[in-house]
Amino acid sequence: MSVISIRGAITVNENSVLDILQSTKELLTEINNNNIIDKEKVISILFSCTNDLNKAYPAKAARDLGYTQCSLMCFHEMEVENSLRKCIRVMILYESDIEQKNVNHIYLKGAKILRPDLTK
Repeated sequence: MSVISIRGAITVNENSVLDILQSTKELLTEINNNNIIDKEKVISILFSCTNDLNKAYPAKAARDLGYTQCSLMCFHEMEVENSLRKCIRVMILYESDIEQKNVNHIYLKGAKILRPDLTK
């Protein structure tokens, strides 16, 4: 068994607790559905948000979905001129037999422009 990383991102419509938590749940659910995640094998989840999102921690959505035995941490994204706004990014470190090249990374809504090579 090895450790792989699963990446993803989603944009939100507004800086509100409800929108941040719902969007984070949507992203994590899609990652789970596309990679068949066993929550007990998740080592940690790192979240970053653009500086215009500050009403809620995305990690709360993960806890609400049952990610209770892994480390969760939230950061503000580095501010880069003309970068995507209202965006939540995630990196999951996961213990798996899946090879890194076979991971399904998930980019939703406006975040699809971040990795067009990985979006369907």
